[in-house]
Amino acid sequence: MTTDRDAPGTPATEVPGILYLRFRTVGGEPPDAVCYEELLALLGTFTPVVEAVRPDGALADVRGALRCFGRDARGLASVIRVRALALHGVDCAIGAGENPMLARAAARRAAPGTTFVVPRGTGAGFLAVEPVTALDGVGAATARTLRGYGLDSIGRIAATPLGTLQRIVGARTGRDLWERSRGIDRTAVAPDATARSITVERTFPRDELDQERQRRALLSLTEELGARMRGDGQVCRGLTVLVRHAARTGYATLSRTRTLPEPTAHSAALTGLAYRIHDSLGLQRARVRGIALRAEGLTDAERAAHQLSFDPADERARRIEAVADRLRDKYGPRAVMPGSLADP
Repeated sequence: MTTDRDAPGTPATEVPGILYLRFRTVGGEPPDAVCYEELLALLGTFTPVVEAVRPDGALADVRGALRCFGRDARGLASVIRVRALALHGVDCAIGAGENPMLARAAARRAAPGTTFVVPRGTGAGFLAVEPVTALDGVGAATARTLRGYGLDSIGRIAATPLGTLQRIVGARTGRDLWERSRGIDRTAVAPDATARSITVERTFPRDELDQERQRRALLSLTEELGARMRGDGQVCRGLTVLVRHAARTGYATLSRTRTLPEPTAHSAALTGLAYRIHDSLGLQRARVRGIALRAEGLTDAERAAHQLSFDPADERARRIEAVADRLRDKYGPRAVMPGSLADP
């Protein structure tokens, strides 16, 4: 594994062409929404294959740009970093890998202002020392199951026979984990995800002070947002809460974005995050006129990595959600709803 501070003699054939960039301002904060869009546009000058990972990341497939710019991926990453810093005051930590999974893993190792490279063909060795929870598709419940069999690192999963792994976690899940532990990722950078988002909003008839009514509005919004994404076969990577409230000079809008633990369209996960973001805004005494939610970083559900879970309550909730979606399609959006949203 190498960084951009190593000797520059690595042959281009060993350096892969997928970059994952994490943006940070000089003060260490994520860029605001306007600056983030400008950074995506900057990446678009190098390659059209750019996928937004809001609120502060991006995937870029630069394989087609290497010959054009006469550089390997490390050299191209350095140029991108210099331009982002000079034009927008934003630094980058960049990971390079031969697929999106390895690029994301490399970016987690990269310090601000550096590029961490996983050379082609070394993905399995790079991942081997990582804990099992660092592997795409492994959540807390799956990790506990795997640790019960002594599989506490990605290297040990890779060394486990496929049949054994499938007996532990199931046929399809076992094969997915077996492939990922060897650095195999069948997903691709989705260039159409750069500008895709969904926004839903609620406006109160008057300034609202009641926190419970605000939470009911959030619940209604997350139910609508989740249903729309599931209907379109999409998931989101982040969620933005926007609150319009009374201020001294009229009304002001406060927004905050958080990244989900995994891409999802599950209403319960969206609701939990929306509540946490809303609480973090500290608007307990504010006169709120409207609330909006924006699903960020939309991508096709089939392309998204899903953390495997053996939680029966979670699985039951997802089955109920699927049935509710079918009933809404047949009888209308109000056919099934949470009890707290029902009219008195």
